[in-house]
Amino acid sequence: MMKTLRKLLYPFVPAYYFITWLRNKLYDAGIKKSKSYNFPVIGIGNLSVGGTGKSPMIEYLIRLLKERCTVATLSRGYKRNTTGFQLVRTSHNAEEIGDEPLQFKLKFRDVLVAVDANRQQGIELLRRQVHPPEVILLDDAYQHRKVKAGFYILLTTFYQLYVDDIVLPTGNLRESRSGADRANVIVVTKCPPDISIQEQEQITQRLQVKSHQRVFFTTIAYGSQLMSAQAAIDLENLKNSSFTLITGIANPKPLVDYYMSLGLKFQHISFPDHYNFTSTDIDDFKERGLIITTEKDYVRLKDRLSPETLFYQPIEVSFIDKKEDFDKVIGEYLINQV
Repeated sequence: MMKTLRKLLYPFVPAYYFITWLRNKLYDAGIKKSKSYNFPVIGIGNLSVGGTGKSPMIEYLIRLLKERCTVATLSRGYKRNTTGFQLVRTSHNAEEIGDEPLQFKLKFRDVLVAVDANRQQGIELLRRQVHPPEVILLDDAYQHRKVKAGFYILLTTFYQLYVDDIVLPTGNLRESRSGADRANVIVVTKCPPDISIQEQEQITQRLQVKSHQRVFFTTIAYGSQLMSAQAAIDLENLKNSSFTLITGIANPKPLVDYYMSLGLKFQHISFPDHYNFTSTDIDDFKERGLIITTEKDYVRLKDRLSPETLFYQPIEVSFIDKKEDFDKVIGEYLINQV
């Protein structure tokens, strides 16, 4: 049904393309104003709508940077029921500040995590804190051009490169493919772990990378243990049992494929990205026994289901190769900004 509707909306594609193209041109020409900063601001985003792995990349950057400088993350706080600037606390719930910011705070309690739809205001208020951040990571801010980050990381998935897509409403791109030119680094995410050097080179050529850009390839590293608030269980121990996999993310296919490759027995119930689970959903889940979910979904479910039956699958970014080169590029940007 959705595919049919998107095809019917194809006549609106040129209009959407023109509007986003014109907006970018106005910013590029300085007619619409962007604000730059004299300290490191790294923007992480994509051209497409969701599902490229922004949260794992932000977590990777936090791990990379937090020992050498004070780091903060700034997100919009998608679907939260509060407004304005909020410093995220571990006592918050996902409805108040958004699932991904809460995920960051619960995992990195010594890192400043904030939400504000007004990114300029959010940056200003973060810098007014008693211990202001030396580096700010902007979550999903690639199209937020009122702020000009000093460094942009653009993510695109192996299975749906932005060069194979078109703009909304028929395609999934938020803006035209030429928007990739603003990136300093392009990361192809969710690659097969055994992707060859030749295939990497072919993809790099297809992306038509500019002289100022570097391309890196990553895959998803799945934790061998499932985690809850009280315990951990080994994935291996589930091979002789069954469970329900609950996902409310843009693209659950890699996780589903991974579990199938392990020979696990499970029923998958998929919801839309950032889905707000209803009381009826929760009542259904309580009848299902063991529930496995993503970390993002876990922060929305942890206060509504028993920690004895609710577990999440940890994931991390894993570079196929050239990890040291990526870390060096980020380090050099920080040095040049100091």
